[in-house]
Amino acid sequence: MLQGSILQQLEASHRHSSRPIHFGVYYKNTLVALCHALEDHILTRNNAPLVITAFQEGKWYLEEAVRYADIAQHSQQIVIMAAADAGFAEHPTSQLSNVNLVALATDDPVAQEWHLMILSPDYTAMVICQELSPDDYGIEGLPTSDLERKFYGLWTFEPELVQETAELAIAHIKDYHPELALKLTQYKEAIHTHISSSADVATVVARVVDYLKTGQDNLSIPVASHRKSLDRNLVSNEIQAFLRMAQLIDLADINHHGVATEVASVVETMGQLLDIPAWQIKRLRLAALLHRIGSLQNVESLITPSHLTTADLEKAPSCPLACPLVPGAQALRIMPRLRAIAQIITHQTEWWNGTGEPAGLLGDDIPLESRILSLAAEFIRQVNQYKYLGKSEGEIFSQALDQCRQQQSTRFDPKLLDTLTLLVMGLQQGLDLSVITPKVSGGLWLLDSRWDSHSKSSEQISVYSTPGRIYG
Repeated sequence: MLQGSILQQLEASHRHSSRPIHFGVYYKNTLVALCHALEDHILTRNNAPLVITAFQEGKWYLEEAVRYADIAQHSQQIVIMAAADAGFAEHPTSQLSNVNLVALATDDPVAQEWHLMILSPDYTAMVICQELSPDDYGIEGLPTSDLERKFYGLWTFEPELVQETAELAIAHIKDYHPELALKLTQYKEAIHTHISSSADVATVVARVVDYLKTGQDNLSIPVASHRKSLDRNLVSNEIQAFLRMAQLIDLADINHHGVATEVASVVETMGQLLDIPAWQIKRLRLAALLHRIGSLQNVESLITPSHLTTADLEKAPSCPLACPLVPGAQALRIMPRLRAIAQIITHQTEWWNGTGEPAGLLGDDIPLESRILSLAAEFIRQVNQYKYLGKSEGEIFSQALDQCRQQQSTRFDPKLLDTLTLLVMGLQQGLDLSVITPKVSGGLWLLDSRWDSHSKSSEQISVYSTPGRIYG
């Protein structure tokens, strides 16, 4: 990272924090789709956001200037940073009263960055990346296609992270325009952002996935291997969009922020004890990370004819049309690769005795992964209730298990209760059940060709894990 760049400052401030930032590599075509989706969401709202952008060079801004004239009509203030080119200041969009330009010096490290920061009262989003240097490309050298240019960074909906980065950007703008920086600070402080409602985030995610899918359809790279890399980068970000939505749902839980990752750790360990295949454990972990999406009820906008047709549903394995729709889980089916995950999440509320929802499945008719997920989620819920009563870890695990046992053979599979009992015995004897924090910027880390019938490759991206405890 370039010293003094906004990305470098952001990384440095989180380097030793309890929540380190995980960065990824993005192709330009992916970033274009992401930014267009987030920008166009502004056009559907009337919340007058503050928008701060960096385009590297003025010529890239000029390609988007007409779009930004429309965005300006729905925004309180727009700031555009770029190394100025001819026409940079003369374009009609640049003359609008709520558009301000910051002509970056050519040696300014921010002139190598691509930013989009959106702050509004009920919605925050950010893309912040830095272009790779020629040395970073290695032996392959610089790309011949503009769409294959690579950038290092991240994108997120997290309000605190977006606000922190906006403050860094405003501090940088102050070196050029102190009065503008003061005005931007006042705008930012007047916007009381909070974690957006799940339905709001779901709408943004739908648009992001839709634009990324369109990006896949429109790829026109002549070399097949290059096209494959760009295609997988787009797919990875589609999965990231859902993981980020699930992450926000977790963050919005004021009582406990880490439920999804804790459930993921429990289902993974149970899967290992049950000796189920590694590919199935990966699928189960992803379902656990996304399982709270199933509780969303007002996300019908995610399932539109352009996303999901009757023919699409008929192709989905183990997903008959007769199966009642669970809106949050069905939202995942706009991605073919996540339809199996949607199936697991949909049936996590079935009961062993057949009295559950949504399909009233009985016993072994309930998918095994759904049964494991249901039990693990309830166990973690009980653990989190007991941990605030001042009890020891052993007592907490024992009492949480007892609560689950009371629903044996009614709600839960008795065989799985035996497995959970083994797990709890291990915890009481000192087993360190690590809580894995997924590196969301590597969204393909769980795809496997054996369960993903739509994938043509089992290539995977590694997951960064942070060891922790399920308790405390």
